[in-house]
Amino acid sequence: MDGLVAAKLAQRKEQGTFRSLKTVEGQVDFTSNDYLGFARSQELKRRISEAEKQFSETGVGSTGSRLLTGNSKLAEEVERQIADFHHAETALIFNSGYDANVGLYSSLGRIAKYIVYDELIHASVHDGMRLSRAELKPFEHNDAESLRSVLSELDGATMVAVESVYSMDGDLAPLEELADVCKEFDSALIVDEAHAVGLFGEGRGRVSELGLEHEVYARLVTFSKALGCHGATVLCNDNLRQFLINHARSLIFSTFTSNHSLLAVKCVYDMLSVNDYSNLNISHLITLFNQSMKDVSSVQQIGGESPILGVIVPGNAEVRAVAAAMQNDGFDVRPIVSPTVPKGTERIRICLHEFNTEAEVKGLIASLQNAIGNVK
Repeated sequence: MDGLVAAKLAQRKEQGTFRSLKTVEGQVDFTSNDYLGFARSQELKRRISEAEKQFSETGVGSTGSRLLTGNSKLAEEVERQIADFHHAETALIFNSGYDANVGLYSSLGRIAKYIVYDELIHASVHDGMRLSRAELKPFEHNDAESLRSVLSELDGATMVAVESVYSMDGDLAPLEELADVCKEFDSALIVDEAHAVGLFGEGRGRVSELGLEHEVYARLVTFSKALGCHGATVLCNDNLRQFLINHARSLIFSTFTSNHSLLAVKCVYDMLSVNDYSNLNISHLITLFNQSMKDVSSVQQIGGESPILGVIVPGNAEVRAVAAAMQNDGFDVRPIVSPTVPKGTERIRICLHEFNTEAEVKGLIASLQNAIGNVK
């Protein structure tokens, strides 16, 4: 067996797609999903420490699946807090965004006849769909007319999968148009808000920002990006919550999250509810980045509406060289290579954060310009 493993690894290295784990110290963070800086927040750490004292009688671990010994009053209290914040009927916590998407799509896809999905939907949705029994139909990225065309040929219960902010391109889904098309065909729209929560709609996400809470069947929110914690929740009505408790295998057969994680989520939602979203530094930095990139010639920028930005550097070797040069300049950026993205659209993915400074962004762009010039 180990010979087969070694051969597969050698194949990856030969193809230039070998992945490895690394740690980074001393570089300016332009790659993590910690958009609001909660993961490094001393105030959040203080609040969690105080909460642990307040809930000192709770144990460390949940001790089992949610359906056995893993459930608690704390878990249900945190779910009510989350549902209230997002203007949802209920919330159901999963151990991760991956678990939530796999559980949601694999279980609902056993009663739906079709799942129609944006062609750039996240890998976790694909894995959930593969475990379903539904027939899978893609539509063109962010194209409401393409969705309408696909739905017009279907006859049966259908769910539609989209993200509100796409993780690789940083672009925004036309949620109002997509919701109108889903309503026209009586299809259930499910929106992954992983990269929108904390940033749009006063932290509630783009569905709330657009007032679409009653047009969307379910929303997925992760705690691990702008909220700086870990885990995820599905926002939905009580029928779907009970259905997932009964059918979502990633929930049923997993030990539930730790009490420390629940307290962290409780504390970050306490902070989200009083955060001032009117003057975020990250909004200023996005504008600065977009304006500055206009002066960089011969570079194709992607994104511009969210903190997820980037530039196209075609070729796996070329984009790796640009990333390495920028890392040497002290900027933590990562190359996104094919086949993660289509060949020819390899890119430097850049994430801006509330804690980044104007000088750091200007330095990043100067480094990028120099690195690309040396590769060409």
